[in-house]
Amino acid sequence: MKDIAGELGISVVTVSRALKDHPDIGTETKKRVREMAAKAGYRPNLLARGLVTRRTYVIGLVIPDLGHSFFAEICRAVERQVFPHGYHVLIANSDERADVEKEHVESLIARQVDGVILASSQPPGDTAFFESVRERNVPLVMIDRWYPGIETSYVGVDDERIGVLATEHLADCGCRRIAHLRGQEIPPGEGRLRGYQEVLKRHGLKAPDGYVQRTDASDAAGRQAMERLLETGPPPDGVFCYNDAVAIGAMNAILDAGLRIPEDIALAGAGNVRHSGSLRVPLTTVDQQSALVGERSGELMMKLILEPEDLEPERILIPPRLIVRQSSLTRAGLG
Repeated sequence: MKDIAGELGISVVTVSRALKDHPDIGTETKKRVREMAAKAGYRPNLLARGLVTRRTYVIGLVIPDLGHSFFAEICRAVERQVFPHGYHVLIANSDERADVEKEHVESLIARQVDGVILASSQPPGDTAFFESVRERNVPLVMIDRWYPGIETSYVGVDDERIGVLATEHLADCGCRRIAHLRGQEIPPGEGRLRGYQEVLKRHGLKAPDGYVQRTDASDAAGRQAMERLLETGPPPDGVFCYNDAVAIGAMNAILDAGLRIPEDIALAGAGNVRHSGSLRVPLTTVDQQSALVGERSGELMMKLILEPEDLEPERILIPPRLIVRQSSLTRAGLG
């Protein structure tokens, strides 16, 4: 650090504080110090640094499905936010299993991570686990899945609004027999179902028996749910799917049954995942703005770590956006 200080004409203390992202050091000075440190090949002694600061400079990030582009994009965005502060991210995949999630979180805490960002798979209403994490004074930011009744910070998208946007769009396209391939009994699935039901009620529409089919978040499950739906009686003329993966499976089932999209059945998903515009029929979807969710959660975690005494739990809702493509375009009268 002495060489860096001498080269830049500043004190060793200033160099040290800049490398630790101290708030008293200006942005331009931090940038100059980091560039010089990188050029000099400087690597801090993280063990010694941790003993002084009582930090590990590691954040745990637990998500339900790393293979899903929505969560993958969140991971990248979180890393982009925390890396300039000298932090690294340790990612764990729960595979949508509440028991595995608990083990991952407990393991991260045992390794003394400085905070945990969590997209939880716990059942709705079960908040005891989250409270146990908070009682150990571990900074916690919940993402994507909101659990009412816990005093913790949250960043996500209004899932009920997602259901409203997608179902309202199908109704505006002239659909009157609108089905829903719903997600599991976790907050996003429950919220999107409420949005779907709200729109049907507003338009005086009813869902016949079998028009709400439960599915998990995969394309294979979406295909199976759509096949069941097509066997229940009069086919729907519109289907809102829990997410884009489910919609992809539903799309394949519809087309393989000899039906047309959107002329026979209009289709809408949620997530705006990569390649959803390049499918057999480009998919209408609701964009959850995953990168923005990741950025905001990373920012919030750094505030919780660096300024814990000044920050009350904060709930940040990112507005979803409807993206209209060919799977509903003709029915919407836009083609």
